[in-house]
Amino acid sequence: MAQPEGTLIYAMVARGTVVVAEHTSYTGNFRDIAAQCLHRLPAGNNRFTYTCDAHTFNFLAHEGYAYCVVATESAGRQIPLAFLEMIKEDFNKRYAGGKAATATANSLSRDFGPRLREQMQYCTDHPEEVSRLSKVKAQVSEVKGIMMENIEKVIDRGQQIDGLVSRTEQLHDQASDFRQQGTRVRRKMWLQNMKMKLIVLGIIIALILIIVLSICHGICK
Repeated sequence: MAQPEGTLIYAMVARGTVVVAEHTSYTGNFRDIAAQCLHRLPAGNNRFTYTCDAHTFNFLAHEGYAYCVVATESAGRQIPLAFLEMIKEDFNKRYAGGKAATATANSLSRDFGPRLREQMQYCTDHPEEVSRLSKVKAQVSEVKGIMMENIEKVIDRGQQIDGLVSRTEQLHDQASDFRQQGTRVRRKMWLQNMKMKLIVLGIIIALILIIVLSICHGICK
């Protein structure tokens, strides 16, 4: 079957390297090429696009699953990638935590294949709408990223303020301890000073008494 310009021609969902669901209305070797690309995907969550024979092989890897769509090169990249995001959301809503984790090869094609076909047709028939939706989602994602970055900065700033408050409290406690120690030292020095004054006073009084007694004793003779 001939492939019109800007067409999505094959889509599949794989767990690891096991294709659990797929759909195509065309004939060709794109299924085999997609399988080869699937085995070569780097680990981690990311997007990848390979070009072969005027077709793009677009992949979205996320949490151990790979979502793929093959498109004619004229379809560009935005529409295929928007399709992959839509398929990822649909697949996760339908199978998250369910039978997708244990599904065997192509065991979900009968159930999820029609959904792949519908979304492929929708993206092919309404490229401008899909493109606008993709741009809006990208803007929302960017704004969300900026907000998260600002929140992290606020939290970090809050932690720094907490640190300053903590250090201020420590300095205040240290100052309070210093004042208490100063008070104790001053009280101790005052007591020592008073003790010395009392001792000196006692000596003076004793000398006066000795002098008075000596005088009285001389008079009495």
